[in-house]
Amino acid sequence: ARLVESGGGQVKMGGSLVLSCFGSGYIVGAGDMAWFRGDAGGQRDLIAQMDSFARTTYDAAVEGRFTISRDERQNRLILAMRDLRASDTATYYCNTPGRTLPWGRGTQVTVSS
Repeated sequence: ARLVESGGGQVKMGGSLVLSCFGSGYIVGAGDMAWFRGDAGGQRDLIAQMDSFARTTYDAAVEGRFTISRDERQNRLILAMRDLRASDTATYYCNTPGRTLPWGRGTQVTVSS
């Protein structure tokens, strides 16, 4: 299985981005999936997750601003982000909530003033 994240970039504070995670050899819509974000030190924090019934939970830092969803036809996990803040700057990854799949390279999001 391989996960490939994309959609990151540089955006100004208050802006929006939509991240995608495509699964290769793994069906993203088959079970629980999550978005994480990490720092240069390698720590990755779970910020949003969706179960197989499409129930979602969010970290308090992103709730109300980020939305996790999936497109089963494209085998894609999505993170729609709005009202971005400098503190959202990070590398974003997808995985199962239990981190059971090999990590992808992530996609960098940089929020500037």
